[in-house]
Amino acid sequence: MKILSIGNSFSQDATRYLHGIAKSGQVDMKVVNLYIGGCSLYRHYVNIHNDAKDYGFEFNGCDTGIKVSVREALKSDVWDIVTLQQVSHESFDYNTYQPYLNALADYVYIHAPKARIMLHQTWAYEEGSDRLIKELGFTNRRAMFDRIKEAYQKASNELGGVEIIPCGEAFENLIENGIQNIHRDTFHASLGVGRYTLGCVFYEKLTGNSCIGNTFRDFDEFISEKDIRLAQESAHKASNM
Repeated sequence: MKILSIGNSFSQDATRYLHGIAKSGQVDMKVVNLYIGGCSLYRHYVNIHNDAKDYGFEFNGCDTGIKVSVREALKSDVWDIVTLQQVSHESFDYNTYQPYLNALADYVYIHAPKARIMLHQTWAYEEGSDRLIKELGFTNRRAMFDRIKEAYQKASNELGGVEIIPCGEAFENLIENGIQNIHRDTFHASLGVGRYTLGCVFYEKLTGNSCIGNTFRDFDEFISEKDIRLAQESAHKASNM
């Protein structure tokens, strides 16, 4: 299975452990993330028109030091799935998605006609953080996520009902399960349980396999066995809603 994410640091978070999780689940998966920090759908749109070689080519969760354009990446292999997302600080405002999302999807279909597009749902910022309250104007985390969820559903409908990878939903489940250390800077995923949960959600939605009992343990930050179990359960619940 070959996966290409056209994203930013949030897709970097989500794909860091994906190859390893898949390998532990006996799935041969190639994972590439196209990385520009803070890249919005609008910037992706500009980049495809300029054929800009501005993207870091991250292979199986690791930086390669190679720079590519979206076109080069799409044509570099026969991709099974291409994921798209909006930048986190605009993810709740559907007006920022269009017409750029539709144009990007059309571009994918032209250069990777066999690929299936999926939407990578992002997540809310940390409860009480300055970015959440002062920068974005939300009173609480759940208010932000509800808007994100609504926007991604509209995006899915606009693209003909493409599947959503419910990463934001999984983060809400983590919090409900009592895990609080899911962000590393109030908005990016923590290097341990945050990124691991995101990888589990991707794994389930991409393969249809359960992450429960997955044996991958090569984390950049320690996760207790209890939290591993809760992360798997949170991801599984989100993926099977």
